[in-house]
Amino acid sequence: MTNQTAHRCPWGSVEDTEMQNYHDHEWGKLNLDDQYLYEMLVLELFQSGLSWSTILHKRENFRHALKNFEIEKVAQMDEHNIDELLLDKGIIRNKLKINAAIKNARAILKMKEEYGSFAKYLQNFIPSPIMHHPETVSDVPVSNELSQKISKQMKKDGFFFVGPVIIYSYLQAIGLINDHLEDCDFKYRA
Repeated sequence: MTNQTAHRCPWGSVEDTEMQNYHDHEWGKLNLDDQYLYEMLVLELFQSGLSWSTILHKRENFRHALKNFEIEKVAQMDEHNIDELLLDKGIIRNKLKINAAIKNARAILKMKEEYGSFAKYLQNFIPSPIMHHPETVSDVPVSNELSQKISKQMKKDGFFFVGPVIIYSYLQAIGLINDHLEDCDFKYRA
């Protein structure tokens, strides 16, 4: 099967190769590496109010600006680093989101101390991936009771920009929820 003949979820069937690659190789595919989990949390929080395509096209810039998403290094960032990031035209220059990315790195470090890893923290809510495979895009929720529960707990645990919609999208991104459509050729690869 070539990329041209593959049947994808509608949002992955666009002329944007970044979107296609993300759909085909990442979205819905379980990845519980803590650094990847942090990267996706950062990208999801920056995506709030913007298109996912915009974020994917700035992903390498974010990677460079946020120290390759190394949690310990980002957690040490200070006001001077924030001021530098606010001048970086390659990323989304939103001070609240930049602060949230740093605070979330610190929160992840606390969860790693308590649970052994951020992945284990998340797996307390979802021990194994949830496979939905809805028939149409309209059947895919933007949030659910689980994302509301996780969002509420994450806020209590010191995370920021983790509302139920962001968390649902995040769970899809890291593969804890797999919402590839029923007729998508990539649903079982996840």
